[in-house]
Amino acid sequence: MAQFAVIGLGRFGSAASLELMRLGHQVIGIDSNSKFINRLADQLSHAVIADATDELALQELDIAGCDAVLVAIGENLEASILCVLNLKNIGVNQIWVKATSKAHHMILSRLGVSRIIHPEEEMGVKVAQALNYPMVSQYMALGNNQYLVEIDVSPRLEGHRIDELLADGAAFVKVVLVKRRDKLLSPVATDFVLERHDSLILAGSLEILKSLAPKLS
Repeated sequence: MAQFAVIGLGRFGSAASLELMRLGHQVIGIDSNSKFINRLADQLSHAVIADATDELALQELDIAGCDAVLVAIGENLEASILCVLNLKNIGVNQIWVKATSKAHHMILSRLGVSRIIHPEEEMGVKVAQALNYPMVSQYMALGNNQYLVEIDVSPRLEGHRIDELLADGAAFVKVVLVKRRDKLLSPVATDFVLERHDSLILAGSLEILKSLAPKLS
């Protein structure tokens, strides 16, 4: 179990806070708006009304000991930047920040935060990918144009062997594992026969995965 602080409890910050709680972690929620704090007070480990642009206020909350701090402040660019500077001054090492513009991103890059998040942009990409490849239930970019994708086995694919489906790209795609109900099956032989409701986890380049998409739909 880790401990996180989330600063800014609007829609994005509250969703992140509640998911971290669901995953079994401790979460300190911080916002200057009492309405947001009251809404989440009974659902977080701690919920505190505080001004994140005040370094002393952050020091008093002792969040330097958290495993990471997520700055989810919305459209107030100045408040977000001041908050990051304060976190660095009090010794927070892992700082994740929601960026709202290119200028905001550039400033955060210069400040050397651990990770910059563009939630609307990232969600837009995920939605576009889902529309373009409806057979892909999850995907994750690994860098250098390599992706990890989870493909739900449709009734049409039931009874097919993996090497039949991946014949054109088998040399360039790695079958990581197969999820079958509550089991994770790995390693996976090329002659493995798929069943309905299996999930196939593949790794490979975007180009190869695109070329295989028609066979997997």
